[in-house]
Amino acid sequence: MDIKKVKSEIEKLRQEIRQHDYYYYVLDQPIISDAEYDSLMRRLIELEEKYPELVTPDSPTQRVGGKPLEGFATVEHPVPMLSLANAFDEGELRDFDRRVCNTVGENVEYTVEYKIDGLSVALWYQDGIFIRGATRGDGRTGEDITENLKTIRSIPLRLNKPYTLEVRGEVFISKKDFEELNAERRSKDLPLFANPRNAAAGSLRQLDPRITASRPLDIFVFNLQHIDGMMPDTHWEALHLINELGLKISPYLYRTSSIEDVIAVCREWQDKRHTLSFEIDGMVIKVNNFEHREILGNTSKSPRWAIAYKFPAEQKETIIRDIIVQVGRTGVLTPTAIFDPVPIAGTVVSRATLHNEDYIEEKDIRIGDTVVIQKAGDIIPEVVEVKKDKRTGKEIPFFMPKTCPVCGADVVRLEGETAVRCTGSACSAQLKRLIIHFASRDAMDIEGLGPAVVNQLLDNGLIKDAADLYYLKHQDLIGIDRMGDKSASNLLRSIEASKDRGLSRLLFGLGIRLVGLRAAQLIAQHFGHIDRIIRAGKEEFLEINEIGEKIAESVVAFFNEEKNIELIKKLKKANVLLEQPVQNVHDNQLEGKTFVLTGTLAQYTRSEASRLIEERGGRVTNSVSRKTDYVIAGENPGSKIERARALDIPVLNEEEFRDLLGIK
Repeated sequence: MDIKKVKSEIEKLRQEIRQHDYYYYVLDQPIISDAEYDSLMRRLIELEEKYPELVTPDSPTQRVGGKPLEGFATVEHPVPMLSLANAFDEGELRDFDRRVCNTVGENVEYTVEYKIDGLSVALWYQDGIFIRGATRGDGRTGEDITENLKTIRSIPLRLNKPYTLEVRGEVFISKKDFEELNAERRSKDLPLFANPRNAAAGSLRQLDPRITASRPLDIFVFNLQHIDGMMPDTHWEALHLINELGLKISPYLYRTSSIEDVIAVCREWQDKRHTLSFEIDGMVIKVNNFEHREILGNTSKSPRWAIAYKFPAEQKETIIRDIIVQVGRTGVLTPTAIFDPVPIAGTVVSRATLHNEDYIEEKDIRIGDTVVIQKAGDIIPEVVEVKKDKRTGKEIPFFMPKTCPVCGADVVRLEGETAVRCTGSACSAQLKRLIIHFASRDAMDIEGLGPAVVNQLLDNGLIKDAADLYYLKHQDLIGIDRMGDKSASNLLRSIEASKDRGLSRLLFGLGIRLVGLRAAQLIAQHFGHIDRIIRAGKEEFLEINEIGEKIAESVVAFFNEEKNIELIKKLKKANVLLEQPVQNVHDNQLEGKTFVLTGTLAQYTRSEASRLIEERGGRVTNSVSRKTDYVIAGENPGSKIERARALDIPVLNEEEFRDLLGIK
């Protein structure tokens, strides 16, 4: 076949596929069937495989890269990605309008658009070709996630015209796609995402672009940051320009010269927000005229020409039909209200934790009460008020049970504590949650051992404690539901790998009351081996800085129980590592240094980052002070970063943090 004809056909196919991507992913108006689209893509792939020299970076076939990345490079934002100041009521919106008018004069025009609850990114196009994309980071530097952004179909790899520009957008997952994603993870016994925003953020930070490509990510572009050539005069014109270029913008954009109209729009969408197919947590109000924006300028962290109106937490009334009690891994009894299902903040809820008996007594919550429910942070349902004026006299006061609802053992409430605990040493509810905790990421990190699998292992008598996990055989596992040959092999490999996690993670995984990650690490570093911990008395624990009496007493009491000593013996027999790995010489490089972590890191959980610091002799605290040596800032860092800058404390992004640790 003549190479010129091949090149011509390839370019024609690319143009046609780009057009269909635009109609499908941007306009949501497909004009051909999926089968026809697949046929075009197959033909393009076939030709590019045959003529690899004709493959270009902007080809539709290049959306998903091959090899996973080792880490994200740092990108400096030419135009800082500032965060928005918030308004929480109509008075604050009027104050914003007054400040704007006092600076630029009357008759200011505003735009109003959705505040998408997602993750902000910057996109760069050179001569119409998508060349780079990055996270917001600290607003001045972000992480290069170009390969992951290429997998999002609503981001064109080539614009309709060869402009060089930078835009800012919000990556998100729709409500429907989020539900389907969690349903799929549930079927595979994987941890569920808390909300669409977390799912989107986690998906964009995958080092393997193929994982990102498997997630249903979308984007709305909401700002033109820079363009070579003639900049439009207004935000309204800029958004319509970038939409014409093939970028997807918000389906709602309102323009007005009245702050009262702005307030009316905010009221309208506060009531209608849950009719949308995606999550919004407010509305964004911007000065439309770019010349006015120049006059207004910015503060150190926010533009003076824009503000976000945050919706108040949605509240609904319902009736409590029952209060049940659940038993946690440490034996704590937690009361939970069961009420008539109500739609709130995008989901239907029918239960909420009541925390403890003091909480119930303080609010005087009774079975049969009409109560006001809201979601804390739009995520966790909570009872905020009892409508006592609606009582009929038939409401039933609630009292914590005297015995465990699962095993029947006596329950106790220790002096000075709000928690009521089961005293049963063989309580099945405690055992289930303890094993789930033992397998969790910050403990022994046994991938694939979720609640459903733990339930079946216990119900079938295959395990009686956490140590029994290390004696499971392949034939034991393939007999339980949804556990095939491959899944069983993968789980056994994960269990085997967990043997080498080390003493501090094992101590945390044992679920000793009051012993969190930090305490477990301090104890492990001090004693070095579990045998020395078992033999130690309370006074020896008190020698450890940061370990107080209650933790010391709890550890001593734990290892005074015969069943726990037997558990350790079984772990030892299974060759589980019961000592703290010896630190390398360079691991004391951070000795005496104090760190504060803020925001979300791409490659580490908060506990993993803390562990890396502490393994090298450093210390992690929660608040920034003059004694802080470094602040490590991830995505959405919060107010700690401003405090650090005010005190002239070095702020490191994730790449700089890795350099400090000596991790390549």
